[in-house]
Amino acid sequence: MFGIPLENSFSYIIFSSPCSTRYILEPIQLKKLFGYIQLPSFDISADVADVFKDLLTRHKSTVSESLSKNYSWFFTEYNEKLLKSSNYITKRQAIKLLGSILLDRSNSAFMRRYVSSKDNLIILMNLLRDTSRSIQIDAFHVFKLFVANEEKPIEIVSILITNRNKLLRLLGAFVYTGMKGGSQSIKLVSKRKLLSLLYLIDLFVMGVIDDQVFETDKDQVVNELTLLEI
Repeated sequence: MFGIPLENSFSYIIFSSPCSTRYILEPIQLKKLFGYIQLPSFDISADVADVFKDLLTRHKSTVSESLSKNYSWFFTEYNEKLLKSSNYITKRQAIKLLGSILLDRSNSAFMRRYVSSKDNLIILMNLLRDTSRSIQIDAFHVFKLFVANEEKPIEIVSILITNRNKLLRLLGAFVYTGMKGGSQSIKLVSKRKLLSLLYLIDLFVMGVIDDQVFETDKDQVVNELTLLEI
């Protein structure tokens, strides 16, 4: 199943239908993939990571249904085994995939559930402090969803306020290092619109999360953190 190009592998065949995807997304099957991703062999873990990404992004309605059904189990495994991994590649791929999942419109229901969890927030705040700047930037694109949530639970607000000064210092040092291009067509928008979760999703889908948009996002997150109160 692994070690050969995905398009020629058995995984490509079984993920080609919603029924097979639904089957693999059951905890008893998915647990095997979580284990394979953590294997020390780079070739195997990288191949499994590609399979995992394909599984979670191909049949969107099926994925949304399955993840909503097994939400608690899935994200406990995802957080503990991938986002907290000591392996740089595993951790970075997991953060980028998490962003793709949460920012997909079909997953809006459990995205809101994810960003309403204090445990998830704490994990993302720790990732913002990672020694890798790339991981910090990738984590920011998920962290901003917690700040953008207009229905923040009181415990989320409390954590953000308690750590506000540290977060503001950290964000102040952030500099986007991605490819330039396309930013000329992006205009600054109002705080309310920028902090709309649907607007963030639109930017992601359009592929315009570049340097100017990143800086605008960061400024608005800083403003929102500054204005937070219980």
